[in-house]
Amino acid sequence: MSNVSLVIEERAASIGNFMVGRLLPFRQKRAVGPFVFIDHMGPAKMSERQNMDVLPHPHIGLSTLTYLFEGSIMHRDSIGSVMEIKPGEVNLMTAGKGVVHSERTPDYLRHSEKNMHGLQIWIALPKELEECEPSFVHIEAKDIPQWEQNGVHIKLVAGEAFGKKSPVPVYSKLFYLEIKSKNKTKLNIGKDLYGESGLYILEGSVKDGENVYEPKQILIAKDSKLCEFEMAENTSVCIFGGEPFPEERFIYWNFVSSKKELIEKAKQDWENKVFPTFIDKPFPKIDGETGEFVPLPL
Repeated sequence: MSNVSLVIEERAASIGNFMVGRLLPFRQKRAVGPFVFIDHMGPAKMSERQNMDVLPHPHIGLSTLTYLFEGSIMHRDSIGSVMEIKPGEVNLMTAGKGVVHSERTPDYLRHSEKNMHGLQIWIALPKELEECEPSFVHIEAKDIPQWEQNGVHIKLVAGEAFGKKSPVPVYSKLFYLEIKSKNKTKLNIGKDLYGESGLYILEGSVKDGENVYEPKQILIAKDSKLCEFEMAENTSVCIFGGEPFPEERFIYWNFVSSKKELIEKAKQDWENKVFPTFIDKPFPKIDGETGEFVPLPL
């Protein structure tokens, strides 16, 4: 019997001048555990005239987790962080009460051909931490736990699972795993999961019961404890989820909160150029940026 309760297909969306496949939120499933937003970037080949340029924009009430399979992105933010992220590394920016950041192709790659492939993930914060001070952490690829088990390669990008813990700092009980198979393999990993779970197919195929699923689909489990599936050879999947929050999370543009009034305040502050953390300063400027920014959408 299949353990899949819902299949979510990628939908095309634009972030600045770059197209992505949007996976969450979805009208029938707004979140999976604390995961409230997932964009699949690429895989894309970019010419010497094409670059990623996501202008400075604000966030509240969440952590953004950036994870790349190919390519490179330069992160800059209003708390002074400047960090290039490369494949296998993690950038985790916790917005809390308010932060502004940009994401661009690094200068040294802007006039050459390049590839881009990765995931941009938003993780909601617990209610008591939604207005914490913003922070930024970069984790090297070598520090991410990874191991071989039952014929597959497993990487624990964030959270806790299989009795292991990732060094990526998170604020609630969650897991984000990358699993790769070289050969056809049947996995039963439900005993190592908890809360809600979703499986995203990056490449190859997955069989659940009599159903076969292919890339650009998220499979939402009916019960994470019954997580059993078959991976075809040369298949790569991401499994994510965790304990859901008791309170609903509201999303408007880049703002996430359990309180609609906090979102309304963030909207007004961004429009009036007095974003929260910078109430006593001019409109937040990011070192290395020109002063351009993404306006509040209508």
